[in-house]
Amino acid sequence: MAEASFKDIPELFEVDLGESLTARTEALSTFRELGPPDLCHVVKSTGRSGQRDLGSYHYISGVDASSSASLAAYINSLTYAIEDNSAWFSKGNSWKVKNGCYCCFNAFSRVDIRVDVKIPGGVNAYAIDLRGERLEATQELWQETYVSALLRSILYSDDPNYWLDAYRKLDPITSPDSEIRFLQAAEALFMKGWQVGSDPEIQVATVVSNHLTAGIMKYFGDSGRYQPAANLFEKIATREPEVASLLARSYIGMNEEVKAVQIMASSIRQTPSSYTLLHAQCDLLRSKGRNDSAVKLARQAVNCAPSEFVTWEKLTECWIDLREFESALLTLNSCPMFTFNGRDAHRNLTPARVHLPFARPIGEILPDRVKTEDDEADPALLRLPAPGLRGTWARAYALLTRLVSQIGWDELLKTRSSVFVMEEEYRMQKAHGDISAVANGDGKVIHEDGTIRDSMISSDSATLGETDDDDASTRGMVSPHSPRKSGSLDDSSNVDLNGGVVPVASSKPKIGLGLDPNGGASLNSLQSSIPTIRISTESDRDFDEDGNAANAPSKGKNINGDASKGPTNGFDDSRDVSELGLEKPAQAAAGTEEGGDDTEKDSLHESPLPSTQTQSGTESFSFSNKRLCERWLDNLFMVLYEDLRVWTIFRAEVAHFKTQHVAYRKTGLEWEILGDLGMRLHHKEEAKEAYQRCLDTPRYSQKPWAKLMDMYAEEGDIQRGIQTAIRVAAYQWADYTEMTYPTQIARAFFKLGQHHGHAKISYTLLSMGLPDSILKIMDNYLQYGKTFKVEGYDF
Repeated sequence: MAEASFKDIPELFEVDLGESLTARTEALSTFRELGPPDLCHVVKSTGRSGQRDLGSYHYISGVDASSSASLAAYINSLTYAIEDNSAWFSKGNSWKVKNGCYCCFNAFSRVDIRVDVKIPGGVNAYAIDLRGERLEATQELWQETYVSALLRSILYSDDPNYWLDAYRKLDPITSPDSEIRFLQAAEALFMKGWQVGSDPEIQVATVVSNHLTAGIMKYFGDSGRYQPAANLFEKIATREPEVASLLARSYIGMNEEVKAVQIMASSIRQTPSSYTLLHAQCDLLRSKGRNDSAVKLARQAVNCAPSEFVTWEKLTECWIDLREFESALLTLNSCPMFTFNGRDAHRNLTPARVHLPFARPIGEILPDRVKTEDDEADPALLRLPAPGLRGTWARAYALLTRLVSQIGWDELLKTRSSVFVMEEEYRMQKAHGDISAVANGDGKVIHEDGTIRDSMISSDSATLGETDDDDASTRGMVSPHSPRKSGSLDDSSNVDLNGGVVPVASSKPKIGLGLDPNGGASLNSLQSSIPTIRISTESDRDFDEDGNAANAPSKGKNINGDASKGPTNGFDDSRDVSELGLEKPAQAAAGTEEGGDDTEKDSLHESPLPSTQTQSGTESFSFSNKRLCERWLDNLFMVLYEDLRVWTIFRAEVAHFKTQHVAYRKTGLEWEILGDLGMRLHHKEEAKEAYQRCLDTPRYSQKPWAKLMDMYAEEGDIQRGIQTAIRVAAYQWADYTEMTYPTQIARAFFKLGQHHGHAKISYTLLSMGLPDSILKIMDNYLQYGKTFKVEGYDF
């Protein structure tokens, strides 16, 4: 039934007619924030009585949703997009669009606006609430729907984590007049902006921290055109003083720093407890190198909003700028962590048939979209847990990687052991307390669960502190043993689907055994506890000392069972990471899951540094100068260890192969994973090299091209920047992203245009001799800059 498909538009054919509309109605109550992209459902018919009608649908964003007429016009345009394959001698009944339904979610009033179109016939517009009941579509609802659709189009435009089949993206704003309409609607609904929700790192959406303000700042910020945003915020600031933070950021983006300082100085007197305003001042001071003053503002912001993650994050960044790494770790430990809620999405239905047309002129420069051996990677690389982190967990991990990039792994472990109670220290203190209680003749010990029991140390008790609940606060929650899954966090923790890190292993952590109170590791314990990287298709098999396969896992043994073999084209499994100077972190005594450190957070305001530094080995240990490490932060240290372990062995083997003058080969997916790993660990040049090696493989992937495009744009490399942008544009058009702005390519082009001018970019494109179809796509970005007068358009 190819003749029933659209020519250039993706679509999913239904098994049962209308099932996509029913599924959307049932899922309305699950939409929490902006909602999913718009749904366009059409019914096609041949007009013959014996022929069954076909229902198909696709997702779309960028269509003007200001009235029923504009949505009906889009459905009407689909009537001209059906393929006509009938020959002149066999003219038969062709498929035609019989009716259609366009669904657009209103994120303000939490209703679904729907427009039914019958061809020929009329147009019927109505709203469906969360209970599935019909409501009248008023003018106020249409204005809210218009802004909701624009925000989804802007914020979902280049989100790499949000992907749908048959998702078509069009330009949301195509002319200065439509931009003015957007600003007018945003001004009218600005005070309702908190209703559409906020980024996952913001716990409570406010007037200045929500998806509406984020969409406005992204739309105007990506092109560097802050003047329209500043005009909007100036009008609203007269009613809402807290908006001054957004106004100040807009003026800073316009290089009007003096005016921004004046606005912040006057506004802080009216709203001294606005953490967004304090952060705007803090960022300006940091850009000027005034880190000592910036940290004072960041601490004040924490006092104003102690339950927000972003305030603690900003304070941690300031401590890192000041190279106060102990304070940075303590502040990071106090960050409130939130469960990650991803963007709203439709419930996946199994389609009867999928139609994804491929634009041939564009696709000629892309590799074939088939799975090859370059789409395979070693399990050890696929199991890295860091890529699965989301929301506050990802942001906290980014702070941890920034720390380790500045001071190194060994120094980070020393800093960690100097500010946090290590497990061995906790056990020693517990044992000392039990001995004191018995020596006093009381014979009673108050355990951490509040129970009071006899604490008679019998001869058959092998070790002090090994009773039923001695280490209750240092043990992870025990879950039934389950097979190790992809992305597992060694043997002691895992990453959940929400991006959080949760412990899943035995109640006795193997990490802390054999460690001294300062967090160091004895040689025997280090050799027995450090696992080797297994880079082979048989990574899950284990071998005994003779090289024979064993049933039980055995850490620290060579997977190849032969230490004398030289390295192959993979990681050298016989190499122990201890040889490369990477020490496995000791287990810290963790606090409660909910934090359990309200007093710690309060004391952090007064003195972020511990009262005394690490005690010498001869002095008695006291809990008064150390804190309990949060369980999630302890697990993030293990995530970091896994990343550093793979990266250290990778760089060591690259150096080894270079000295041997032997080519070091990886699959395309492995080079891509290693490039992402280098970016996470702030090794930009090595990451760039990995991405470039990935381009040498015939793998169908946009990511390495997009990453390199951003790097070349930052460096001002116009030739390579344009070459990578052409490939990224081809990938995006192949995935039905027909929009020009805001996109990653437009952002890179405008960044290059600030240095070189749009005329030079245009001449460079012409000199490449590109096919007309590709040249037209690339020229659209320059035309947008000319239409909206982006910086660099006139030279």
